[in-house]
Amino acid sequence: MQIILVSRRHSRSKTLNVSMPSLLALGFLFVAASAFGFYTLMNALQPSKDQTQLISEWQQTLEEQRDALVTTKQENQAKIEALAVKTAQLQSRLLRLDALAERMATMAKLDRSEFDFSELPAMGGPEEGDPSGESDPGALLETPDFHKSLDLLADQIDRREQQLEYMESLLSNRKLRDAGMIGGRPILKGWMSSGFGYRTDPFKGHRAWHKGVDFAGKMGSDIVSVAAGVVTWADKRYGYGNLVQINHGNGYSTRYGHNSEILVSPGDVVKKGQVIAKMGSSGRSTGAHVHFEVLKAGKSINPTAYINRR
Repeated sequence: MQIILVSRRHSRSKTLNVSMPSLLALGFLFVAASAFGFYTLMNALQPSKDQTQLISEWQQTLEEQRDALVTTKQENQAKIEALAVKTAQLQSRLLRLDALAERMATMAKLDRSEFDFSELPAMGGPEEGDPSGESDPGALLETPDFHKSLDLLADQIDRREQQLEYMESLLSNRKLRDAGMIGGRPILKGWMSSGFGYRTDPFKGHRAWHKGVDFAGKMGSDIVSVAAGVVTWADKRYGYGNLVQINHGNGYSTRYGHNSEILVSPGDVVKKGQVIAKMGSSGRSTGAHVHFEVLKAGKSINPTAYINRR
């Protein structure tokens, strides 16, 4: 077999005579070299046993980190929900405290402009700590400290709530005591026409004991209770005409006689200043007036001090 080689530079050709066995040997060598190179390349590309183990460890680490991230997200979500519930509870308790403080301010007749619980309390002042005025990042509350602060706030609210409830109880008791305390006149308009003690009897003219105080006025004018209590009598009674008697507790009672009309019934609970009857001249009377008595343990006492009480 002849192989002709042509040179581009010299435009010359050379002829080589190659036998068939030599050509086959050359082809075999080429194929063998190609196979060896491919084998070497595949070995170089295929990871070693150590590399495979390292990749497996990386994959396992990534899976663990992914699971840890999911767990952390779930824990944080649970903490956020718990904080939301805690905050809602504190807000509801603060609203209750505001309502309680509003009632106390009303009961104590405090200045509403001074105690306005619908507005946030004013506060201010220079920040203490770093003289440079720069904020300290370390001063921010961490999560455990934040939970602790919420718990402390809840304890403070609980103590304030108990204190306010106790103060409300005291004010309520004082209000009830004041309401049940006898004081003032049983009329809105009129004048005192006869005092307590000995006087000249208007019918017989002799000296007689007067157990109460008379207030004269216009026929049909209002008669009011001088204290809160329970009506124990509301009907005619000898000498008193149409009589109303009210029990105020602690052994005290009051009587209102000679009424033209009775506006309450036995068992009624009346307030201080409530209209209970209309002025008249029923019973043993010479004109429109109300006979007013104060009784302690069933015995009539001088009502003058109670009339002048404020």
